[in-house]
Order: sequence, then structure tokens, then C-alpha cells
Amino acid sequence: MNTVIFDLDGTLADTSGDLIAAANESFLARGLGALLDPERDRLTAFHGGRAMLRLGFSRLDRLVADEELEPYYQEFLTAYAENIDRETRLYPGAEAAVEALLGAGCKVGICTNKPEGLAETLMQKLGVRGLFGSLVGADTFPVRKPDPLPYREAVLRAGGDPARSVLIGDTDTDVKTARAAGVPVVLVAFGPEGPGIARLEPDALLQSYHELPQVLSGLMS
Repeated sequence: MNTVIFDLDGTLADTSGDLIAAANESFLARGLGALLDPERDRLTAFHGGRAMLRLGFSRLDRLVADEELEPYYQEFLTAYAENIDRETRLYPGAEAAVEALLGAGCKVGICTNKPEGLAETLMQKLGVRGLFGSLVGADTFPVRKPDPLPYREAVLRAGGDPARSVLIGDTDTDVKTARAAGVPVVLVAFGPEGPGIARLEPDALLQSYHELPQVLSGLMS
């Protein structure tokens, strides 16, 4: 393998606290209260803003159409952009693992379903944007993960070969993306779902970033 592509939210960084706070701000602005819990709803946070908003409305016994949801989503994006790194932190060992990959001659990139501008801002604020040869977001192309196009472009923009690449992620979206692209997928087992993420049957599980070299070696053996 010459290229490793990472998902962002829930894979490289725990962004759930800031995501949930932004969604709650949208609810609070309408007098609905803070409908989401920072701990209980961490897993939903990693499925995106609209998923969080739908969950909040479900607690009011309300089903909302996409067009009704859109104003809340725009408010969520504004609130999130203003406080994108208040609580967000890279997972332990993530930065060192990426640096080790680069030192070994690997190409490294990001393929996320976070809007590209927000992803760029977050990586800059975390001080690690320069480590990644590419960053493809939800709106970089007309399609997003699990369509394989964004993944393949993330590999190519990093200077790699899609046929010799691997995706590291944390959700079923990442598994579906890798399967569609015909590449191996590694899921992190330190996210909110923990080891239970094995139910998605990835090619390998990553218990911590300290194990990344061994996990990637295992995929090549």
C-alpha cells in the first residue's frame, strides 16, 4: 500500500462535543431546549448534522421533511463554524501515526462527509493540515461517500494509486465506500461504539493509533 486515506469525524478527531453543541444551539434558538445529550448522542454526531437534527425532533415526536429541516441545518453550520474547535481533539497517537506513515514514504489524505470548508478550517486549527496531501469533503464533488468517487480522488490528489490504498474510518458509510472502491477498510474501535463496530465486518480493527503499523502490515500479508 502506498496511500492511506482517513475519515475525519470519529476517526482522526473526536468532534462530537462541538457538533452536538451546535445542533443544540439551533434548537435553543427556536425555544425547543437542548434536545441532544453530549454523551448519549455521540454516535449520531458522527453521522452528520442532519442526523442529529432528526434525532432531536424525534424526541419531540416530530417527523420533519428535508425542506423543513434545512433552516435548522444552516443555523447548525453557522454555529458550528463559530466554535469548531472548542472541545475537538485529535485522538491519542493520531498525529504521530500520520507522521510515521509519511516517514515511511506513504501518501496520506482525508475523505470526509464534512463540508470541505469546515474540514479545512478544523484541520488548520488543529495544526495538522500540512500533514495531509489531500482533503476531499462532502461538497467537493456532486457526490459524497459512500460513492467511491470522492475516495478515489482523495487518493489521486495525495499522489497515490487507488489500487494500492486503504481507507480508515468509523462508520458503515466508510465500509460501503471501501467496498464500492474495491479497497480494504480499517475501522477504529476507540470511537463511541467501541469494539462493537466489528459488527460491520471491516478488514481490520484499529484499537489505537499505536497499532496502525501492525494493522497495515497485516493487510499486506
